[in-house]
Amino acid sequence: MKIVKRVLKFIAILIGILLISTVIVVLIDQQSTNYLKIKNNKFANNTYLITNANIIPMNQDTILVDKMVYIKEGLIQNISDNIEIKGVEIIDAKNKYLSPGLIDMHVHVWDRYELGVYLSNGITSVRNLWGMPMHLRLKEDIENNKIIAPIFFTSGPKLTGPEFIGDDNLHLVSPIEAKEKVISYKKRGYDFIKTYYGLTEDIFDAVIEQALVSNMDIVAHPSHKVPYSYHFNPQIKSIEHAEDIIQQPLNYTLDTLKLKEVITDFKKSKHIAFSPTLTVYNNIYQMLIDDNILETEALQFMNPLIKKVDSKAQFDRWTTSKLKDSSVVNTIKKQHEFHLEIIKKLHEVDVTFICGTDAGIGVTVPGFSIHQELAFYKEAGLSNYEVLKTATLNASKTHSIMNTMGTIEVGKIANLLLIDDNPLLDLSALKNPTYVFVKGRKLDRETLDSFENKARNRSNLIASALRYLENMIVEK
Repeated sequence: MKIVKRVLKFIAILIGILLISTVIVVLIDQQSTNYLKIKNNKFANNTYLITNANIIPMNQDTILVDKMVYIKEGLIQNISDNIEIKGVEIIDAKNKYLSPGLIDMHVHVWDRYELGVYLSNGITSVRNLWGMPMHLRLKEDIENNKIIAPIFFTSGPKLTGPEFIGDDNLHLVSPIEAKEKVISYKKRGYDFIKTYYGLTEDIFDAVIEQALVSNMDIVAHPSHKVPYSYHFNPQIKSIEHAEDIIQQPLNYTLDTLKLKEVITDFKKSKHIAFSPTLTVYNNIYQMLIDDNILETEALQFMNPLIKKVDSKAQFDRWTTSKLKDSSVVNTIKKQHEFHLEIIKKLHEVDVTFICGTDAGIGVTVPGFSIHQELAFYKEAGLSNYEVLKTATLNASKTHSIMNTMGTIEVGKIANLLLIDDNPLLDLSALKNPTYVFVKGRKLDRETLDSFENKARNRSNLIASALRYLENMIVEK
């Protein structure tokens, strides 16, 4: 009996040590991102007068030349030829362009370091589509103005059906359970429902029904268990991934006749937006042609846990495929080119595109990837104005909770980029903005560069693993 008590006491001590160690590791990681804190530092000010600005408002295809913009407490208070305001900092934007901040509508955030990288690339809002408990804490800190970060929206965990397709998914077994999860996510503070590969029709119906009752929009990664046309339900606000058009309704073929049916369905569903995420698929091709891609400068900005586990696994998978059949390189290249054709055809029938990168998984780097995504839309035939709309106006109209951003208008949140050149002529002007304003708070280029430096090759693998473990325990 004494031996049993000693063993139990020893186990209790070990558990205690483990818990204390876990708390210490997470706290140290959080301390390492104190550079994002707002309180009592230079990020606190959110009232400015910008003068001599060439404004790209994005509610129309034009430039408002040599205007003043008064930002008061994070909101655009006035836009005019002349504004008389005393006692505020003045920013001279002579010969520069003022554009809305970019919105990445499909990201996977793994730590706070990434928030600074998004800002550095002009991204002032993100839609996180793989919700975990850590994201609720992150969202709370951002909303309470504790840290400088893109405005943060997040779905709940990915909802799948009973078939096991990975331990990172929530496998629903009944319609009743599906409804309970939607209710729970609403109560806990998640913004959207993310439906995923594998949802069966009865469970999908339950998710849609309860999402309507709970007033939660659905973001759909298409499920192969229902027809693709099933995803055009009014409760679904966006459909993700061009590759899934090929994998589902086109049955892994580059069939232009079957594509016409999909185009027709999109044309009929004016309420829905489409997020192509072309970059993440094209990165398969990049892995196939670059044996050293995991060692590149860009990959230094990936979360170390993701780089070690997911990036490496994807690289190994496609390297093995190439060794077995070298034609896979050309196959992936041709499918990417067909994705561009899909965008072109959808654009011809006025489908609304929203820019999403799928950043944070594989080798798709947070922040930087948005510029490649926008370039692909340009390659597919969109004008520069139409491309920029995907990451501003269109994105902001997808969900009602995002309507206060995306354009430069009185009353909108002051999420802005001050850039040297006109992106309506050259999209690369959006890279390395001179200033980024997020909720009216000004970040200069030096500060933005420091955010990148802090995120480069960070050493928070264990802390990231603990947060992921928390998700596995809490959400299963």
